[in-house]
Amino acid sequence: MLDLARIRKWLRPPRRLKFTREGRWFCAITIGIGIAAINTGNNLLYLVLGMMLSLIVASGILSEVALRHLALFRQPPARLHAGRPFLMSITLRNEKLRLPSFSIEIEDLLGQRPLDKKCYFLKVPAGRQQSTSYRHTFPRRGRYPFSGFRVSTKFPFALFRKSRDIDAAGEVIVFPALYELFAPPAPGITRSGDEPHARIGRQGDFYGLRDFRPGDDPRDLNWRKSAQKGRPVVREQQDEASRRITLRLDNALPAAAALEDHEGLERAISLAASLAAFYVVRGYSVALIARGQAVAPGVGPPHLSRILRCLALLETAAPSTPFASAPATAGEWNPGASEMLLISPNGVARPAAYGAA
Repeated sequence: MLDLARIRKWLRPPRRLKFTREGRWFCAITIGIGIAAINTGNNLLYLVLGMMLSLIVASGILSEVALRHLALFRQPPARLHAGRPFLMSITLRNEKLRLPSFSIEIEDLLGQRPLDKKCYFLKVPAGRQQSTSYRHTFPRRGRYPFSGFRVSTKFPFALFRKSRDIDAAGEVIVFPALYELFAPPAPGITRSGDEPHARIGRQGDFYGLRDFRPGDDPRDLNWRKSAQKGRPVVREQQDEASRRITLRLDNALPAAAALEDHEGLERAISLAASLAAFYVVRGYSVALIARGQAVAPGVGPPHLSRILRCLALLETAAPSTPFASAPATAGEWNPGASEMLLISPNGVARPAAYGAA
């Protein structure tokens, strides 16, 4: 089987050469002087023609020296989000032993297409490296593969722009856009009302104080408050189950879905990512289930990155595709014992029970 990438690499010219505006004028004048020298036989015109041709030859040689023996590395930020500008760090190392490189422009190649941003290095001494960054924004979530760099220079006389491509494969995962949540759904709110009902348990965060009742564990007594009030007072902790959130994302679309339906699904995915970020930052255990994909519950920034990566690569599913079950590594995972949020293009709801549509 033929490797199209390898064939394309073989057919790719080793160098690309483009005229600058000054270069076009210079070459046009050179051709004019050459024609005049041939027609008149004037030695002075031949001398001027030779000087101008020598500049063209010197430009080709010096630009080739500037582009040779260069190594490039990219360093993307730890987290990218759709619609949010970021800085991509580019490092250029000059591997020549004695000669520096001047006026180097770097373009990142996304597939075979260069990005619209460039990095510029005025001078990179021999055996040294320099770093700079370019600013870019990816409009949509997903996987973006990089194939390499396009290195170009107009050194030394800006008559031509000579460029070459350097292979440096890589990719970035762009996470969904994050919304600013002013009033996110609070855990424990019932579907028909808006009164928070926190569950009380034996472990978890501090919830409040109340008077001692028969049957309470004496280990929960708050001795300082009991001494102040003159009666037994116990501590109450919030049940850990009330700090568990399961995000159930409906990523189903029919085969003939309109563009508005796809845009609505993208908004739902961004909403799921925003809710996950909101609750993980506040210490909640967050799980994600979708049609064909699932992320086991967890806490902390690394777990948030796993959820965002899953959402970034999430594809649309057929309406007949069932929701994923708990991953094998999740241990005992009972979504019904946690707060369930159903996210769809229509908004956020709370299903009455696990498995409700």
